[in-house]
Amino acid sequence: MKTRLSTSDDIPNILLIIEDAKAYLASQKIDQWQKGYPNTEQVKNDIKNGESYVVVSDDNVVMATSMFTINKEPTYKVIAGNWLVDEIYIYGVIHRMAIKKEFRKFGLATFMFHEFHLQLLEKKIQSLKIDTHEENIGMQSLIKKLGYQYCGIIYTGYGDKRWAFEKVIS
Repeated sequence: MKTRLSTSDDIPNILLIIEDAKAYLASQKIDQWQKGYPNTEQVKNDIKNGESYVVVSDDNVVMATSMFTINKEPTYKVIAGNWLVDEIYIYGVIHRMAIKKEFRKFGLATFMFHEFHLQLLEKKIQSLKIDTHEENIGMQSLIKKLGYQYCGIIYTGYGDKRWAFEKVIS
């Protein structure tokens, strides 16, 4: 299994995984990703920007997807709380992480976080930030287990409230 940059050929598989995740969140009564986001255009844009990643099995099955970037996240400029590392420094950001339903509980999210941490270490970037819905207890549990700290509340570009977390990578 490996993590690689997504290509346009991966779009159908990425969209299937995202639709699956939307259904899963809805079944948990979590209002995250229920208003048309993420969508095809967002995925295409992530790929065009070199910020879309997939985890593929040894026989090239797309098992998971995520957006990862070291470009600043505009919605992180204003936080009701405090980031661990000042906003003026370069940091990593994760968005739109989802696992294909057949591969949930196999540790793929942890695998992706680890891969992104390694990329940041190679670039000598010391911080990774992520936000999630306040009711997405599964993601919150994972990121806390991985050493992320709750930093406060941010609002997405479309006005939704999200809990923000950060980890100092060392």
